[in-house]
Formats: sequence, structure tokens, C-alpha cells
Amino acid sequence: MSRPDLPASRPARLDALFARPAAAVALAVLCNCLWGAAFPFIKLGYRLYAIGSGDTASILVFAGVRFVLAAALVWLCGLLVNRRPPRFPCGRLLAECCALGLWQTGLQYALYYSAAAVLTGALGSILNSTQSFWGVILAHFLCGGSDRLTPRKLLGCALGFAGVLAASVTGSEGGSLPGMLAMLGAAAVFAAAGPWNKRVTRKADSFAVCCLNLGAGGGALALLGLAMGGRLRPQAAGALPVLLFLAFISGAGYVLWALLMKNNPVSRIAVFGLLIPVVTVLLSALLNGETLADWRYLAALALVCAGIWLVNLRPAPHKGD
Repeated sequence: MSRPDLPASRPARLDALFARPAAAVALAVLCNCLWGAAFPFIKLGYRLYAIGSGDTASILVFAGVRFVLAAALVWLCGLLVNRRPPRFPCGRLLAECCALGLWQTGLQYALYYSAAAVLTGALGSILNSTQSFWGVILAHFLCGGSDRLTPRKLLGCALGFAGVLAASVTGSEGGSLPGMLAMLGAAAVFAAAGPWNKRVTRKADSFAVCCLNLGAGGGALALLGLAMGGRLRPQAAGALPVLLFLAFISGAGYVLWALLMKNNPVSRIAVFGLLIPVVTVLLSALLNGETLADWRYLAALALVCAGIWLVNLRPAPHKGD
């Protein structure tokens, strides 16, 4: 009997790892901590590249270069894990992967980066946390089964949106109305991309999907920004390391999230999104000098985190089940 092909068996073993509850929890924590670090490092990057809040063209170039670099990192990760380059799909599936990239990476981060230029970390992270609530609502209509809305999930969504409303009403010092609307739009785009990403990764190599997602979206952002006259002008030695770290966050985060979405119910891993605003607020204070003592944002953050926890709380099994 011939020996099984080891490279071909690696994806199956990887899927099995990501399907284990303990591993899924640990990787979801890591993924969301990475994403929580993105906002304050983007703000830091704007300073290191001297990108003003109104320089939309350079903002798009900065975002696009980050995601193109992340696509290269994903490709390398796929090569190392599978001992062969990722197998890119062809035809309609290839077009669907690129369309997903234009939506999830291109549109989402055009909104996100524009918002990050004018919002504080606290306000931006609270607004962006609505992705968890939009995800739960969309999962009810698109996934069904265990992801259906319940009174508990509805209460959690109500708490979360109450926190967002509180932050928005009192958040005039943290950013502009267009920036707040852009961040809310980015969160909605991300939530809508979740089921689409899950469906596509079931039909194609996960690394290839992530690579195309980041590459297509990032390439579109970079080309649009360059066409508008945007440029990257490093002003300090830390500029390139910050850009590379942001690329790592994207590459590692997208690979982890795609594999988690592929092998787990949305409700099992979405709860860890509560870590994103917490990490963002802490790092924003550390890196960008933002305050941690504003009770209004702390109250809004508490409501948002309680809502995220509640909508994803798994009910205890009945006796005899």
C-alpha cells in the first residue's frame, strides 16, 4: 500500500486543528488581539509617513501597500505550511475571490482608513465593534441553524448598539460625523463578508483565497491612491517596521480568521471580538497618548463588550442531552 501524500494531508490536519474548541479559542483570541492593535498602529503610521487626515490619496496608498505586502506574506505562509505554492482557482471562482477582495479588503479598508484618520482609538474601536452585532444579525438570515437570533442575542445587540449610540452622542471630541459613519460602514462591510468568505474557502484553498482577497483589494487601493497623486514619504526610521507589522497583522489575521470561519460556527468565535476594542483602547493610550480616563467611553465600551459576550454566550445543555 502506497504511503499517503504528506503535503496533500496537511490541509486536512490544519482544518482538524482549527476545529478543536480549545485551539479555536486560543487562535480567535490571538486573531482579535492582532486586529485590536491595527487601529493605533495605523494612527502611528500616519505620523511616521506625515499623512494628514485630509490626504485621502496617500491614505489609500498606505492601506494598499499594507495589504499587497500582506498578500505576499500569506502566499509564503501557504508555501511553508503545504510545501507547495497555494493553488489559485480558475474561472468563475477566481473572479469571485477577487470580487470578495474588492469588497472585504478594498471597500472596507477605504472606509476604515479614512475613519482612522479623524477618530480617536476609543471612539473608532467602539464604532467598529458593531461588526459583531451585524454578524450575528446576518448569520440569522444567511446561516440559520444554531446561528438564529434568540431573545438573548437580541438583548445583546440592543446593549451593543446602546453603547455605540452613547459613544457617538458624546464623541464629538473623538472625531467627525463623516468619520463615524465611515467606520460604521466599514463594520457593516466586514460583517457582510463573513458568510461569503466562509462559502468561498470551502471551495478553494484557504491560503489562495486570503492571498487573492488581500492582493485584489490592496492592489485596487494602492492604484487608486497613486492615480489620485498619493505617495508614501517615510519621516522616521520606524516607518517601515510599522508598515511591515501592519502587513503581518493583516496576513496572519486573515489566514487565522478564514480557517476559523471555515471550521467553526460563527457564534463560537465571534464572541472574542470583544477583545478588539479593549486592545485598541489600551494601545491607543500607550502609542498615541490617548486618555483612558474618559468615563463616557469606558461606559460605552462596557456596554459593547457586554453585548458581544451576550450575543455569543452558548446556552448550557439541558440535563439528559
